[in-house]
Amino acid sequence: MIKTFLLTLLVCLSSKAHSQIINEKLVEKHLATLADDLMEGRKAGSKGIEMAAKYIESEFKRIGLDKFDSQNSFRQNFSSKDMSLFNVIGVLKGKSKADEYVIISAHYDHLGMKVGEEGDLIYNGANDNASGVSAVLALAEHYKTHNINERSILFVAFTAEEIGLIGSNYFGKQINPEKIIAGINIEMIGKESPFGPKTAWLTGYDRSDFGQIIQKNLKESDYSLYPDPYVNFRLFFRSDNASLARLGVPAHTFSTSPMDKDLDYHKVSDETKTLDLFTISETIKAIAIGTLSIITGDDTPSRIVMDKQ
Repeated sequence: MIKTFLLTLLVCLSSKAHSQIINEKLVEKHLATLADDLMEGRKAGSKGIEMAAKYIESEFKRIGLDKFDSQNSFRQNFSSKDMSLFNVIGVLKGKSKADEYVIISAHYDHLGMKVGEEGDLIYNGANDNASGVSAVLALAEHYKTHNINERSILFVAFTAEEIGLIGSNYFGKQINPEKIIAGINIEMIGKESPFGPKTAWLTGYDRSDFGQIIQKNLKESDYSLYPDPYVNFRLFFRSDNASLARLGVPAHTFSTSPMDKDLDYHKVSDETKTLDLFTISETIKAIAIGTLSIITGDDTPSRIVMDKQ
């Protein structure tokens, strides 16, 4: 208990500790690469998503993550809809609870390019969801550096979310959900939350006590988490957390985007220049603080309730 308390003080309350790893410069590097025109909108099955996968793999290797499930690469290869697809997965092995897993995820695909038109043809997907993948990469580096995870962490970049959660559905069929303690999914954190600066919202808040754990851990910080304000959009079912939640895993999605006012959503205007690096980096820090007790094994969220539609 003393060890966990000291680690919490070190990692959660020291802005210097966070800024060493999670900062705007690192976020900008990931965003600029993943949302570059060279990626051609990262459509599932395209040349662009191959380039994005190679970048994520190179970062996992640089950070020092292990490969998943005895695979010889970071890719989880499979076929669907006559396409060769691949999730990209890195592992940070836990210590005292190595057989318990926490998933930190985001989808790295987007919509690709317009055809037969003039002007800007590339759906860069900076907010949707290069911002989320940037968070996954930054958190991987953060946890690898601080070496505090008693539970194992799977860092997953899911493919083909935009065409039906295909990557996360496939992943869910390859795992034992009883070993998955929590799913921390990150989607569209590049714009200021409707609740104001240094806030985020969480999908499916009332389906487990995951959100309450996050709020407890954030209590002494200057960041706040709120339940999803867009319940009529059914966002809990529209991101990759749903694939795990249907298996009983307490899997939820963090977001900041004002969905009812985001004029760039699924538009070619979703580019890096429209995003707020401060919002992204502060949200990543808040996710690190909010989920710390789950990572260290001190809190275990209740299993998900799926009887509500």
